[in-house]
Amino acid sequence: MKDIDIKQVLISSDPALLDVEAIVHFLRQSYWAKERSEEKIQKSLEGSTCFGAYYNDHQIGFARVVTDGATVYWLCDVFVDTACRGLGVGKKLIETITTHETYRNLFGILSTQDAHGLYEQYGFVRDHGKTLSRRPDFLKKE
Repeated sequence: MKDIDIKQVLISSDPALLDVEAIVHFLRQSYWAKERSEEKIQKSLEGSTCFGAYYNDHQIGFARVVTDGATVYWLCDVFVDTACRGLGVGKKLIETITTHETYRNLFGILSTQDAHGLYEQYGFVRDHGKTLSRRPDFLKKE
């Protein structure tokens, strides 16, 4: 798909447009969600605001946002189809989210191993040593 016109890429938060099968497929190939069940993915979609990137009626990108609506949002499960990377789809997706009226004045959180340069263009900064996380398997270690 290296011949896409970025101006023709639609970014939408309309849940009716989401291609859940494509989202499951992409997340199962990711380093962070490859073990996530389809049921858990579906439940996460229902509890989040989801943004899709679409070209010619095909979903080529996705991002999920979780927020309290007042102070903070968490940007997660961001992906762009490998055939469409490097064409501006990720930029358009992140720009749409970070300038969205709901999120533009909130503190944004993102945890990722890659694409730091992309996120830094939209105000994300590396947070060395201040962030703690708790894994759900913590209690199983006892």
